[in-house]
Amino acid sequence: MNDAELVARISELAEEEHALERSHVGPGSLDDADAARMRELEVALDQCWDLLRQRRARRKQGLDPDEAQVRPESTVEGYQQ
Repeated sequence: MNDAELVARISELAEEEHALERSHVGPGSLDDADAARMRELEVALDQCWDLLRQRRARRKQGLDPDEAQVRPESTVEGYQQ
C-alpha cells in the first residue's frame, strides 16, 4: 500500500468511526457489537497511521518505504501519546 492509498484508507476508517459516533448519541449508547467495531476501527486507524509514519521515516532516511510493515495491535496500542 502506497502513501496515497494509506491516506485514503485512513479517511475511510475515520469516516466510518464518525458515522458510528453520530448514530449513537450519549454516554454508553453503543451496543456491544458497535463498541467492538469502534475498537476495531481505533486499532486499524492506529496501525495505518503508524505504517504511514514508518514509510515517511524510511523514505527520509533513504530506505525503501515499501519495506515498512504493519505492526501488531499490541505494539501500536502500547505507544504513549
